Amino acid sequence: MLSLGVSLGLAEATLAAIDWFHPPWMLDTSGTRITSAHLDEIPRADGVSRDLFFVDPAPLPNRTAPPQDWIDLDRQLQKTAGADSPPDRFKAWDMWKAWNAAFVGDPCRNSYFRSAPGRLFVYDPPDGSARPPFRYLPNATTPMGLTTNAFGWRGPPVAFRRRPNTVRIVFVGASTTAEPQSYPWSGAELVGAWLDRWAADRKLGVTFEVLNAGRESLRASDIAAVVRQEVVPLHPDLVFYYEGNLDLDLSTIVSDVAPGAARPAGLLANGLLDLAPYLRTANRAQALLDEGEWPKPAYRIHWPADERDPDVSRPDLPLKLASVVRDFDAMREGLASVHGELALSSFHWLAKEGLVLNGFRNAAALDELNVHWFPYRYADLERATAFENRVFAEYAALHGLPFIDVARPMPYDPDLFTDATHGTPFGVRLRAWIVLQQLVPILESRLASGAWPAPVPDMPDVHPAFRAAARLITFSCTPG
Repeated sequence: MLSLGVSLGLAEATLAAIDWFHPPWMLDTSGTRITSAHLDEIPRADGVSRDLFFVDPAPLPNRTAPPQDWIDLDRQLQKTAGADSPPDRFKAWDMWKAWNAAFVGDPCRNSYFRSAPGRLFVYDPPDGSARPPFRYLPNATTPMGLTTNAFGWRGPPVAFRRRPNTVRIVFVGASTTAEPQSYPWSGAELVGAWLDRWAADRKLGVTFEVLNAGRESLRASDIAAVVRQEVVPLHPDLVFYYEGNLDLDLSTIVSDVAPGAARPAGLLANGLLDLAPYLRTANRAQALLDEGEWPKPAYRIHWPADERDPDVSRPDLPLKLASVVRDFDAMREGLASVHGELALSSFHWLAKEGLVLNGFRNAAALDELNVHWFPYRYADLERATAFENRVFAEYAALHGLPFIDVARPMPYDPDLFTDATHGTPFGVRLRAWIVLQQLVPILESRLASGAWPAPVPDMPDVHPAFRAAARLITFSCTPG
C-alpha cells in the first residue's frame, strides 16, 4: 500500500508538471500534423499564396507589463475566484473589464458582483442602456495577457479618424471572435496581417485596418449594441459578424423530456469521471477511452416545416432566431447610415452526429456537449446549427449582404478545439484562413468598382462612446 501510494504521488507530480508546460490541446506544439492534414483541404482564393498562412502579425507596439498591483490582485483572485469556483462566484478575469454601470447597478444587490473584491471598473454607457454588459479596459495589458487599444478592443492602436486609402473592417462577436486572452493574437489580427501582405504583394496602394470588437459572452442583442455605440461611429466599410452558439435555444422546439442524468456509458468511464477532478492519473486514464456520445433521455423535438428553406421574416422562427434577425436588422440599418456593410457568417463547432472524442485530450468538449447541452443529442445540435446557418445565409441573400461560409470547409477535428466551441491557436488560424479566402473576392470586387477605399468621412476628433474614461468604484457588502 505504501509503495502504491508513493508511486501514485510521483505520477501525480509528474503529470502536474507536464500539464503545466503542455496543456492537453497543445500536445502537438508545432501544429505540423494539423497543418498538413487540413491546410490544403481549404480552397484558396485566386492570387492567395499558401505561404501566407505562416505569416504572423507584427508584435503589438502597445503591449506593456501589467501594473504590479494588478498582478498581485490577480494572484489573489486566482486562489479564491478561479475557474473552478461556483458559477455565481466572481471570476478573476472579470476584474480586468470596465463594466456597464447600468448593468451593474448596486453591486451588493447582484449575486455575482457581490463576491468581487470590493472594487470594480465601470463606465457610463453613452445611451444609458445596460447593453453591452462590459468593455475591456482601454490601453491596457492585463495579467491574463490581453492587450487593448484606446477603445478597449483587442489588438494594436488605432486612430479614430480613418486615414486616406484605408479599408476599415471590424470583426464583432463573442468569445470565438475575441479568442482566449492568453493567445498571442486573434483571428482578426491574423486576417489583418495577411491582407496587408496580400495588398503589398499586389501593389494595391491600399491599407487594410482590421479591428476586433469581440468580447466573450455577448449575445446577438449585446453585439448589436456594440455595433450601434462603438462600431458605427468609426465609419467601417465592412463589419464581419461571427457568433451562433449563445443564442441557440433548443428548448423552444423540445418537449416531453424523460428523466435522466448526464453520465457516460459503462462502469469504467463513470468511475474515471468521478475520480478525474481529484487525480490526474484518473484523468490520464481517460485517454485510453475514445468516447462517443453519452446516453441521453428520450424527448420530442418539433422541427419547422420550412427547415430546409426558412422564411426569415417569420415572427415565430424557432430557436429564438427571430430576435437574432431583429438584431441583424438593427446592425444592418445602423451601418447603412454610414455607408458600411454587414457581412454574416455560418457558425462552426463540434456538434456532429457520430463524433468520437478522446476522454482526456477532449475532456472539455465532452463536458460541454454532454453536460452543458444536456439532454440534447449530437444529431439535434448539428441539425439546429445547420438550420441557424441557413437562416443566416437566407437573411444575407434577402438583403444583399456578403455571406462567408465558415462551417462548410472547417474540419470537425477535435484537436482544433479546446472545447466544443473555441479553437486552439491552430484552430483559430485555420478558421481565419477560411475567412480570408472568402473575403478576398469581396475586397477585389469593391476595389475594382471604386467603392473601396471610400472617401474619408467627416468625423469628430474623439470617439463619442469613449469620451468618459472608465472609473474604479469601491464598495463593501458586509452588514454595517
